[in-house]
Amino acid sequence: MTFSMPDLAPALPEIFVLGMACAVLLLDVITRNMRMTYVLTLLTLAGAAFFTAFTAQPEMRLTFGGQFVDDAMGDLLKLMAYFATFAVAVYSRTYLEERGLLRGEYLVLMLLALLGMMVMISANHFLVLYVGLELLSLSLYAMVAFNRESPVAVEAAMKYFILGALASGLLLYGMSLLYGLTGTLELPRLAEAVHAGVKDQMILAFGLVFLVAGLGFKLGAAPFHMWVPDIYQGAPAAVTLFIGSAPKLAAFAFTMRLLVDGLAPATGDWQGMLAVMAVMSLAIGNLAAIMQTNIKRMLAYSTISHMGFLLLGVLSGTFAGYTAALYYAITYVLMSLGGFGLVVYLSQNGVEAEHLDDYKGLNTTHPWLAALMAILMFSMAGLPPFVGFYAKLSILQALVGAGWLWLAVVAVFFSLIGAFYYLRVVKLLYFDAPKAEMPVYTSTPDAQALLSANGVAVLALGILPQPLFTVCITAMQATLQ
Repeated sequence: MTFSMPDLAPALPEIFVLGMACAVLLLDVITRNMRMTYVLTLLTLAGAAFFTAFTAQPEMRLTFGGQFVDDAMGDLLKLMAYFATFAVAVYSRTYLEERGLLRGEYLVLMLLALLGMMVMISANHFLVLYVGLELLSLSLYAMVAFNRESPVAVEAAMKYFILGALASGLLLYGMSLLYGLTGTLELPRLAEAVHAGVKDQMILAFGLVFLVAGLGFKLGAAPFHMWVPDIYQGAPAAVTLFIGSAPKLAAFAFTMRLLVDGLAPATGDWQGMLAVMAVMSLAIGNLAAIMQTNIKRMLAYSTISHMGFLLLGVLSGTFAGYTAALYYAITYVLMSLGGFGLVVYLSQNGVEAEHLDDYKGLNTTHPWLAALMAILMFSMAGLPPFVGFYAKLSILQALVGAGWLWLAVVAVFFSLIGAFYYLRVVKLLYFDAPKAEMPVYTSTPDAQALLSANGVAVLALGILPQPLFTVCITAMQATLQ
């Protein structure tokens, strides 16, 4: 037997992030210099972006025996994941310092969670998908419980861990059924086996049910959404900011790899399941959000509804739908970064700005912060000229083009309902008097600049959506060729 060295170039960003995570952990233990650890973490993200751009190729490349894929969609999602993690680190620095949570272990967990996302994005094999998923999940469990003195955070972590283990079991069982049916764990060979015809359609259907249920949990889609509000509320705001942004990119890639790359011949089987999940997510997410007085819970239910829209793009089963879903995932992460970033920014002086009443009259003393929040709320509601409008419009166009007119009508109906709770926040910002003397908010200049750029980007990409959409089209064409 001879061993041939695999091509390491496609996996160079993952190797770099893994090495730097170990280096950050060691240097933090040796030096106890938090500033150096923080800067090194940001440099790691910048270096990963450089290596991803440096190794990018127009054509798809496989390595490690075909288990790892490097394609344009993966590169785009990784670059966005680096930016989201960078923004989370910058936004949450002051918040974590005030509460004594900015430690090297926290930053290492963030880098390991990012590594898990990168592996999920480039996985071309069931086992690689699962390894990436578990690396991400275990890191997030620890981050949620990082504030050990908070009973609420520890309780949220326990809930997340138990439900996450259940979802992982569902995924593993679905994978085992498909492996027993087709004899392969590689996604391309799985697609070939399903296309050629399987012996038992019942086993295929059961396997798909378990896989879709696991996917629904990881996306936070109904009826597997029960963990989202409790974890978003119970976790520290900085951790909620991270959970609500970058992992959604990995969850989207996970869905595309499994259902489109591996199970495209069974599209007719999983389309109906996704349709039910999408409608339930839109209904539960938007209706439950109306009743919330905690902004983190409100944004959690908002996330559920947005995941419903994301599933609508995937279930269309067309190139236009996949491209629209990719565009929606990226723009949602931008909006989520801004929305939760403002919650973190306003949670200062030992006060958690979690209740909607905390935002009353913000325009009176901090008009720019109020304007940024209004921009993000308008965009999440899907109002023009913000990027959320174009993202939802592209999903609706793909649905109508694929013949799912009734789903498009349902999506528009629940979007109108959802506009209520977003506009309620704007009303509190501009038309309500402050309940008490508003505090003076201070933060690092880099956080202020990046948060402002985040809000402006949401507006600019709504006015000029075509450049980013063209990038998504190009990436999807190269991936699905």
